[in-house]
Amino acid sequence: MSKLVSKRPSASGLVLVSASERRRKILKSLGLKFDIAVPHVREVSHIDDPLRTAAENALLKSKWARTRYPDCTTVTADTVIGFKGRVIGKPADFAEAHEFLRRFSGARHTVITAVAIAIPAGSTELHVVESEVSFRKLTDREIREYIAVVNPLDKAGGYDIDQQGDLIIESFSGSRTNIMGLPREVVKEWLATRAAGSRSGRGAQPATRGRGRKRSPRRPRTPAPPPLRRLK
Repeated sequence: MSKLVSKRPSASGLVLVSASERRRKILKSLGLKFDIAVPHVREVSHIDDPLRTAAENALLKSKWARTRYPDCTTVTADTVIGFKGRVIGKPADFAEAHEFLRRFSGARHTVITAVAIAIPAGSTELHVVESEVSFRKLTDREIREYIAVVNPLDKAGGYDIDQQGDLIIESFSGSRTNIMGLPREVVKEWLATRAAGSRSGRGAQPATRGRGRKRSPRRPRTPAPPPLRRLK
């Protein structure tokens, strides 16, 4: 079972460096045993560069974690929303959350999550994943009703696809767990690569730090997204 750690994580060897319940849920779904640490870093925001913002924050958290847990594999992540070329992060209060949802109403935005995976005495892999989300046309009353049942303050953009998402979301494309804050596919692929490397005796071959899957996070070459899926 996952638990909060300070300086001495358990023998699991894996630490999720995040306060997010959604990320814990996603990692647990892979059947992993891990510990939890809450990072304390000063996050950056490049208002007109969502990709850079997410990538730099994930690496800042990874650097913080590697200093404190040098003998563990650490997973850090940062999620932002790109909307009309601008960064949308977590709302400061309920009024700002309402404003975010009002802006998203009837429009489409991009959810960007950067994931940094660091192994002991190794380099750090950085993966940047994007998903697209289209909102329903919302009234102020519908926005108030959503905020009344879902706490928006700890979520990029002020919403959670996994909590009453059908009330506000028309459709999405790409990774659903990426929209939640941690692309499950990235961690699963990394684990598979690590296992294959262990069997061959070479170990996993990490990408260069600051690049996702051997590519720059500023210009990620992602496959064409699957067809839009409508929430029921």
